Amino acid sequence: MGPLMKWFGGIPVTLGQSQNVVQQTIDTFDEANELIIVIAPEGNRSYVHQWKTGFYHIAAGAGVPIVPGFLDFDKKEAGYLDSFSPSGDVDRDMALIQAEYAGIKGKYPDQSKW
Repeated sequence: MGPLMKWFGGIPVTLGQSQNVVQQTIDTFDEANELIIVIAPEGNRSYVHQWKTGFYHIAAGAGVPIVPGFLDFDKKEAGYLDSFSPSGDVDRDMALIQAEYAGIKGKYPDQSKW
């Protein structure tokens, strides 16, 4: 998938290494006329106790909305949820975003508490 993602303009990120990706992505938004980024969900490789908030801080710092996407494996559906603009209250906003996923089942639902 790497070469295809790079052809589409993807920017590789090495997981587990601090690279200041949040600020780099905000800077990229500031420099671009148009930019769409896609961030893989939590729990796609192993169980997670809570979501990371990098996507939230990118959107808040760049002044862009979050458009949550989903793959519902039970219903065999894919789509987008309502866009969401960060208010600055991370805890409140994360709870609202997570609530939007109620009833949507991922491929490995046991790898997340949502």
